[in-house]
Formats: sequence, C-alpha cells, structure tokens
Amino acid sequence: GLRAYLAAHYGATVDHVAVYNNGRTALSVALKALAKRGGKVVVTSLTCYAVVQAVKSAGMTPIFADVDKKTLHFGGKELEEAIKGEKDVQAIIVQNNLGIPADITSIEEVAKAHKLVIIEDLAHCAGIKYADGREAGTVGRAAVLSFGKGKSIDTITGGAVVFTDALDTPIEQPTELPKKADVFRARFYPLFTVIIRALYYIHPKVGKAFTAGLINMHAIKRSADGDVNTRQRMTYWQCKLALGQLQALPHQGRGPIREFYLVHDRETLLIKLEKEGYFFDDVWYTTPVAPERYFKKADFHPESCPVATELARGIINLPTWYDKSSLKPALKIIKDYALDPELAEAEFNGIMTPSEKK
Repeated sequence: GLRAYLAAHYGATVDHVAVYNNGRTALSVALKALAKRGGKVVVTSLTCYAVVQAVKSAGMTPIFADVDKKTLHFGGKELEEAIKGEKDVQAIIVQNNLGIPADITSIEEVAKAHKLVIIEDLAHCAGIKYADGREAGTVGRAAVLSFGKGKSIDTITGGAVVFTDALDTPIEQPTELPKKADVFRARFYPLFTVIIRALYYIHPKVGKAFTAGLINMHAIKRSADGDVNTRQRMTYWQCKLALGQLQALPHQGRGPIREFYLVHDRETLLIKLEKEGYFFDDVWYTTPVAPERYFKKADFHPESCPVATELARGIINLPTWYDKSSLKPALKIIKDYALDPELAEAEFNGIMTPSEKK
C-alpha cells in the first residue's frame, strides 16, 4: 500500500514509514527522532503555522531564515545568517515553497559544516527535482509529506513521515482512526468545494457567506487548524487516494503547484480579479507565518527577515491547473499591478512563466 510505495520510492524500509491524520504530526515525529528536545530548528520565514506548531510540539524552538526573492526560500547564505550567534541549532526544514526548488546544494554545504540534520517537507513539492537532478525527499535524513487541502498530494487530510536514514528502532505506528466528525469533513469537502465555487461565480458575497456558514457548523475546517496526534492514522480510502496521486507523478519531475507574482495594492487587484470571475484570494502567504490569525503565536520578528516581510505584503499566486489561455484576461489585469512590469509583460506574452524567474 501507501507505506510500501513511500519506502521504495524514497529509499527506506517499511518499518521506518508511518502515516498520520495530518502532516504536522508527521513533521513532529521526524523532529523528535532526529533532533534533541530543547534545541533549535531553522524554518523558512514564508511558512504555515502548522510547521511552527510541529516544531514546538517536538519541544524545540523555530528560528526563521529570510528568503531569496526568486525561490521564496532560504539558500546557504540566508541559512548562515539565520544561525549566526545561535546555540544548539539541531535541524533544518527545507520546504521548497510553492513547489519551486530551493538551492539545496548550498543548504547542504552549510548543514554539513554545522552538523545540522536536514528534514525535507514535501507538502508543496512532492515529485519536484532540484537543479542537480535529485528528487526532493531523497536528500535529507527524513522526508515528510502533508496530504492536506491544496497540497501537491491532496486527500483533504493526512500526512506521512519517511526516515531515509534508518533509526535504531522502527517507529511506532498510529492505530486509531480519526474522529467521525473529521472523517465526515474529509468525505464531503470535495462536494462542498464544488458548491462554494459555483456560489462564488454567482456572487463572491454568496460564496463567502456559505463558506462562513460551513465553518460555523464545523462542516469544514479553516486552513492551518489542527493538532498534533501521533495515535491517529489516515483512513484506508485516503491512503489509496494518496497512493494513486503519487504513482501518477511524472518521472521527469513536476513543476510548481502555484505561480507567484509580486504586486502593489494587492487588495484592489484581487477585487478587480473577482469581478472578472477569478478568485485568487487564497494567497500563500499574506503574513510571513500564515494564516494571519496565528501570526502572533509564531513569535516572528519582521526585522530579522525583511525580504519575507516585504514579499508577504505583495505576493499573489495562481494555481497551475488553470489553462494558460483562460488566464489571459487575469494576467492582463495583474500586469498593471506588477512590481516588475517588464517581467510581467514577458509572462503575459508567454515568453516565460514565473517559475522560470532566475
């Protein structure tokens, strides 16, 4: 099944693979196994609070590294800056934001020099390849996958950890099924999504009101909500769904799951796009640690990561499943708000895509 596939694909043994009800639990398990409690863990400053939650639940402290504007992730230079003067740094989480490959070679060099464990978070990037040809998930001592909504492998909820560097003992497997309410939400979320999108096309206010009603009734969860629970496993039908998606990944590597643009006056732009039937307000990330309602809990200091702070004020991203021709009207609107008009003009004319920004 899923565990056997993950073990074979990433070079592990089946007893070093476990699947959980969410990705943050899998990440917490990886950290507890590979780093010492009380230590520090480097994470990218453009991230979801779920990552911070996983680090804290493992008894560790996150250190935020600033990012490079082209990759939305830290490289070796930013990593060195983040750990300068810090004591007891144990590990690094490489996230490959939006499925854009990080500069893994320079990250590895710094990790080796400071004896830091690399854990790869594949939530955005299952199936991508780094510039040197290696696949994400095969570089660090562990690979962690999240199968949540909008991720590169999407089963609504779920996650997995794969220890590519064998531990002294097999990891304990979760045995409990998720709560019935969680299973219900996962089963019916695809139907709710279809209804929500249809209502948004009727009028954004109708779609938003229906979504708010579902949240208030606990029929769906807001993004980033969840807890760390090592006893709960994925359901069998979700494992089967994840396996099918993983097997369908192209062998030559896949592209980003979203394309990003840097703009001014983002709120006005999103309203204009809505009027044309484009709903791109699910922005990753409007705050360096998102969503905004969790930002204060992250203990993030904007002055330490100025690039990420600036990007969070003006980034928008488009899901890559849209057909390019259907996006022409949207790209024309975005072009007028782009911070780099020349690059936006090139993208609009189809000369390059945002993922090719180098």
